[in-house]
Amino acid sequence: MMVRIGILGCARIAKAAMIDAAPFVPGLEIAAVASRDGAKAAAFAAEHGITASYDSYGAMLADPALDAVYIPLPSALHADWAIAALKAGKAVLCEKPLASNAADARRMAETACSNGLSLMEAVHYRFHPLARFVDDLLAAGRLGRIEAVEAGFEIPGTFVAADDIRFDARLAGGAMMDVGSYCLGALRWVTGEEPIVLSAEADLAGPEIDRGMRADFGFGSGAKGRVQASLAAPRLRAWLTIRGALATLRIDNPFLPHLGNSAVMEVAGKVQTMTFDRTPTYVFQAAAFSRVVHGMEVPLIDLAGSIATMEGIDAVYRAAGLSPRG
Repeated sequence: MMVRIGILGCARIAKAAMIDAAPFVPGLEIAAVASRDGAKAAAFAAEHGITASYDSYGAMLADPALDAVYIPLPSALHADWAIAALKAGKAVLCEKPLASNAADARRMAETACSNGLSLMEAVHYRFHPLARFVDDLLAAGRLGRIEAVEAGFEIPGTFVAADDIRFDARLAGGAMMDVGSYCLGALRWVTGEEPIVLSAEADLAGPEIDRGMRADFGFGSGAKGRVQASLAAPRLRAWLTIRGALATLRIDNPFLPHLGNSAVMEVAGKVQTMTFDRTPTYVFQAAAFSRVVHGMEVPLIDLAGSIATMEGIDAVYRAAGLSPRG
């Protein structure tokens, strides 16, 4: 059975996250794209071999031939358009973070529940074999009791223009909202606990907009956590370090493992280095979303988890003396 997906907007991420991934997922078709600029939508559709284009988001949501919608819009637009899509009878794959703030995330979850449809946050790295390897280690208790977790994701400043939407407060921009959401989600994933913000410090690009964020956390178990996020770093760098009572695991590039990756595990002085599949994370995510739409599985990241991540992001902003995104 075919899953026909429409894309809301012509964001750059849509190509890697959905258009390039779809051919590797049997039964998944990118069937439509919408933009508030009809000419832009038509050009995007022609460039990528998409059959239908629409000059408004609402017009695409009214298409009865579509089963699902992918939302790569700025975070400030996630809630309203995800809710509109769900009310139109479409399952939704929404880019991370799920919403501007926890309150909006709850509204989205309530709408998904009341309409009996799937809403899945696009935390793409969690579907990759590297993340599944970590899942298995944690489930087997091979690291022992988790004592400390540090997650970092830094993007070079040369990759992010000064007028990028990630620096626009009106669109819920900020480093913590972008790369920081990966890191905070990773702390929750690894510990299985909700982080308590101990301190946070923002590097500001302008009023209320963080181009960098560093935050420290505690957990009920006594574990410690740290997040380091930047949109203005010297080079692209991402890492996840997990120190357990029995072993330490250091992962290079956990969030974009298709660009190269390694996992170094140290147990009792012995070191083992592993590398994993470089198939794009988005292929695994698209396949998982197709199965979710078919009712073959539930989302790997449930909505309670997505809401909890947003609650953590809100708390980091408050601890840094900034307002949660609105």
